[in-house]
Amino acid sequence: MQTEPSHTGTLYVVATPLGNLEDITLRAIKTLKESGAIACEDTRRASILLKHLDIPGKKLISYHNYNEPRAIGQIIALLEEGTDVSLITDAGTPVISDPGYALLHALHLQHLQVIPIPGPSALTAALSACPLPVNNFFFAGFLPHKKGRKSRLEYLVALQASFVLYESPYRIMKLLDELSNLIPDAQMFIGREMTKIYEEYLTGTIEEIRQQLADGKTRGEFVIIVHPSGKKTIKSEENHADHH
Repeated sequence: MQTEPSHTGTLYVVATPLGNLEDITLRAIKTLKESGAIACEDTRRASILLKHLDIPGKKLISYHNYNEPRAIGQIIALLEEGTDVSLITDAGTPVISDPGYALLHALHLQHLQVIPIPGPSALTAALSACPLPVNNFFFAGFLPHKKGRKSRLEYLVALQASFVLYESPYRIMKLLDELSNLIPDAQMFIGREMTKIYEEYLTGTIEEIRQQLADGKTRGEFVIIVHPSGKKTIKSEENHADHH
């Protein structure tokens, strides 16, 4: 008697809201409902989202930087037995400066299917509202906290293109000092607390941004877009674009 080939499950990489819970796609909701399990950074935060979406009783798998090997084993076992799994992060699109690469690489080696469910991303949200030139940019994510931080910034400045950083409220002022030493005339755009009640967007020189943040506005995660060439170059680029 011939046996039918076993069906393996699919991993869905599901983008979830940055803060405002209304920022979720219909497809993401459907995928989360239909998945047999959900891998998430923080099970408590995932539970809040699932409760809001009225998706009860899901198997949650804790998946973060400190338990990756064990969690990857759990996820692969579920997929191989035919269970679909959704991967979510605390906010936004998974794998972008969040855990996930090791999992995707392991699934690739096992020939298991991965499908993205696109949606909110702090990176693209900030770029879409930025008044500085971003037709060509480099995404650097979070800088090292200590070792290699200065050399990484020097590398980004040498690119002579806009670059995007993520930064915590605890290091934002330090970052402004570091950038001021390297490119004092640079223009910056900052998105803070995006999609949340106190969201704010600032544009200006490093010193202008520093003055605005000195009023205690350092709460929340920051997306920073740095255009190293200053105002004159921005004007010339705009004029050049007008002729095309």
